[in-house]
Amino acid sequence: MAYEDWKDKINEFKTMDLRGISANILPGLKKQSQQLSKGEGLEVIQSFEPIPLYELMEDFGFEHHTEKLDEHEYHAYFYRIEVKKEDKNIPMRPVALTNMPLIDESLGEIAVQFWDLTWSDKNRYLSYETRLLLSLTNAVGAGRMRQATRELVKAYINGLNSAALDDVFELLAWNQGIGYFSSEIGPSTLFKAYKTIKKMEKQSKPREEICKKLKEEFGEKNPDVKVM
Repeated sequence: MAYEDWKDKINEFKTMDLRGISANILPGLKKQSQQLSKGEGLEVIQSFEPIPLYELMEDFGFEHHTEKLDEHEYHAYFYRIEVKKEDKNIPMRPVALTNMPLIDESLGEIAVQFWDLTWSDKNRYLSYETRLLLSLTNAVGAGRMRQATRELVKAYINGLNSAALDDVFELLAWNQGIGYFSSEIGPSTLFKAYKTIKKMEKQSKPREEICKKLKEEFGEKNPDVKVM
């Protein structure tokens, strides 16, 4: 379908005004969207174009149309064309981007566009998993274990073979040094997530179960991992 086919229904859509909200709005948004039937919709108002929501809502069976009504006022209309019971459940979505408009609304727009360019641009040469591993190692080098853990979880759930993680940690030991690895990386949440994967694989646990475990123990409920 196209926007022209359902534009006359947008006045009936439930509205969620997310401007100025710095909390994780995704659980509430998912709950609201799952309550909608085919042929119903949701209007989201934000101070920047809500690009990260497009894929999420598409996974639930929605198509979208966005209008910019003012310099920092976007109205995104999501119309349900089919009912999907589950989304891809991609972890670690960029909820922290909602902090940027609190500092400066223009910064919020720039941050979202930069995120979209970096992670969603179809013209990137390196695979998504490879870029996640590069981001992981850069985060470790900068001492950002929280970010590194998030990248590891996303990479594995996205299908990365754990053998690639073996290589990554071997290179981290080589480049960062045994002392740093032992005192900083070994006790970190990042390495705990890695050990969880290796332990469960050794026990011949199915990948689906391992991914579920990662999301439960190293997801947004973990204070050492969450960003909101």
